[in-house]
Amino acid sequence: MNTIRSTWIGWGTLIVAGGGAYLLAKRSINADKAARHEADMKRRQMSQSLEQSSRTSALKGLHRKADHAGSPSTEASHDPAPTNHPPNNTSSKAEAQSKYEAAVPYRAKK
Repeated sequence: MNTIRSTWIGWGTLIVAGGGAYLLAKRSINADKAARHEADMKRRQMSQSLEQSSRTSALKGLHRKADHAGSPSTEASHDPAPTNHPPNNTSSKAEAQSKYEAAVPYRAKK
C-alpha cells in the first residue's frame, strides 16, 4: 500500500532523475552546437581566405591584360552594337518583328 511518504519519495526520485537527464542532454546538445559552430567558422574562414587569394591574384592579372568581365559599365562601352536601332521602312519593320508578335497592337473594346 502506498503511503504519503512513499509517494513523496517516488515523485522526488522521478524529479531528480528527470533533472539529471535534462542536464546531461543539455550538455550534449550544447557540445554539438559548439562543434557545429566551430566547423562553420572554419568553413567561413577558409572561404574568405580563398576569396581573398582569388581577389589578389585577379588584381595581379588585371595589370597584365584588360579583362572587363568584372565591370559591366566598361564591358558595355566595348560592345560593337550596344543598341538595337529602329527599322527605317515598313518592310524592314515586318522583318524585325517576331512571328508571334501581332502586326497591330490589341485594343480592348470598352
